[in-house]
This record gives sequence, structure tokens and C-alpha cells, in this order.
Amino acid sequence: MAEPSTPDADAIDAWATMTRAEDAEATIAPRPRTVADGVVVELRPVTAETVRAICRLAVAPSQRGFVAPNAVSIAQAHFTPTAWFRAIYADGVPVGFLMLNVNTEKNEYYLWRLMVSDGVQGRGYGRRAVQLAIEHVRGQPGATALLTSWVPGDGTPEPFYLGLGFVRTGEIEDGEIVGRLPL
Repeated sequence: MAEPSTPDADAIDAWATMTRAEDAEATIAPRPRTVADGVVVELRPVTAETVRAICRLAVAPSQRGFVAPNAVSIAQAHFTPTAWFRAIYADGVPVGFLMLNVNTEKNEYYLWRLMVSDGVQGRGYGRRAVQLAIEHVRGQPGATALLTSWVPGDGTPEPFYLGLGFVRTGEIEDGEIVGRLPL
């Protein structure tokens, strides 16, 4: 779910922008290939060694109303016992972030966050990451569906989710359209 812009969120964005600029001067990573080219997409745990790189990833400015910054998501995950979060890597390069809410006691599974960094979108990484998350959920007890939600409006990720097989449930949660993928 997207978070509204606040002074704290703006400060996180400013920090991420500053550190991205600093890192760009220090290292230039090779441009990752696409899924069609055979790129290997993986979901890896976020570690103490990788957390800064994952927090520096950001969507395009026009997409910021659709997904919270990764730093906010990681912080929320640490206070949510049912959160399962991973960095998305393409050929060993961090390109995004994915987070599920996996509540095995209630048999509820929710794609809570998905972001693919600006500059590497449209290469199939997000689609493959969601497919990997679906495989993970299918292995959970009592999993019959994966839910998600998206913010309506121009530039919404709705076509992406519908293309993966999610269908609108008719529900609106916190102003977001809820989608369901039968497993």
C-alpha cells in the first residue's frame, strides 16, 4: 500500500537521492539484461550488508504515489511478524523490492509491496519477482489465493497485476483496489 507524502517520507527520499548520487560517482554497475535475454531474477533476503543499496532504489518521481520507499517498507516489516520481504536481484544486481504479508494462522497471503527501480522497469523483473513470490505462497499451508491492492489513477500498476492473472474483487481497502489471484 502506498504511503502519503510526509516530511519524514520527504526526508527519506532526500537521503536516498543523496546517497544514490554519491554511489553513482563511486561505482557504475553494468546494465542488467532483460528476462527475455535470460536474466536470472532472484528474491534474496535483505541483510545488513545490502540494506543501504536496497533503500537507495527508487521508482520514478511520477510513481512515488503508488509505492512507499523501501526504507519505510523494511521498517514496517520489522514491526510486522507476518511480513516476508526480499530484495529483487537481476543477474546479481539489486533492482527492486518485494514484500508479502504471510499469515499462516489465518491462511491469508497478501502481496504488500512491489517496486522495481526507475531505469530498469519494463525488463520483466517485476513480473518474474511476483511469479517467484507466487511459488513461495503456493508452498504455504492453506494457500488458495494471493491478494494485492493498487492505487487507482494515471500510471496505476493495474494492467500489470491483471496481466499476471489477478482479478478485481470489488473491494476497496484504504482507497486501493483489491485484486485476487487464485492459486
